[in-house]
Amino acid sequence: MRLHLHAWGDPASPTLVCLHGITAHGRRFRRVAERLADRYHVVAPDLRGHGRSVAEPPWSLEQHLEDVLETVPADARLWVGHSFGGRLVLELAHTRPDRVERGVLLDPALWVPPAVALQRAEKTRHDRSWASVAEAVEQRLAEGTVRGAPRDLVEEDFEEHLERGEDGRLRLRYTRSAVIAAYGEMARTPPQQPLAAPLLVVRALDSEVCPEPLLEAYRAGAGELLEAATVPGGHIVMWDALDETVAAIASFLA
Repeated sequence: MRLHLHAWGDPASPTLVCLHGITAHGRRFRRVAERLADRYHVVAPDLRGHGRSVAEPPWSLEQHLEDVLETVPADARLWVGHSFGGRLVLELAHTRPDRVERGVLLDPALWVPPAVALQRAEKTRHDRSWASVAEAVEQRLAEGTVRGAPRDLVEEDFEEHLERGEDGRLRLRYTRSAVIAAYGEMARTPPQQPLAAPLLVVRALDSEVCPEPLLEAYRAGAGELLEAATVPGGHIVMWDALDETVAAIASFLA
């Protein structure tokens, strides 16, 4: 199944695939992609159940990867994944090493403890809606999960990602059932064998998704092909630490 695809740069350049996290969308990588478009053809699909892609199940790790591989150019070997997208790149590196030359995991959801996954999945069941984009942005900023990103970046993202329902209210463009299923997938134990391709984990300094003990536990089994770096801010590193995140991606992929 082909996903809705966002793209930047010259199609003749090497392809860089960017995978977003749950509740997000491919265009969230726009500012990252525009800074890398002089050297890469950057493509970012909306995952199944998100953005403008099909919503129907299944929503397993395996199905998400099958969708992505059917959508992106066949010669794509460079990958960036944020949060759940980082877990997808990790799975791909272990299950299809022939498709991964290098990958960058941005504050990845390597593993979510089952109790935490259940709590967050249950919270996702509740409806969230807003009367305007400004109201949605204000609530997001008030929650404290954005640590230093400029307001206009959050506004731009929400203008793309909000859609108006039949009741006139705005909601983020994702299927709640797909997000709930993703929490179950993130509670699965990550692959334990050593990596066959180099990966870089870019961890947020204030990360709750990728705590240092979890990262170190995974690194112990992944081997010397796994590198790590830390950038300022919170989970959405493309918002809070755009410059540092782009620099880390560009240096590692060069």
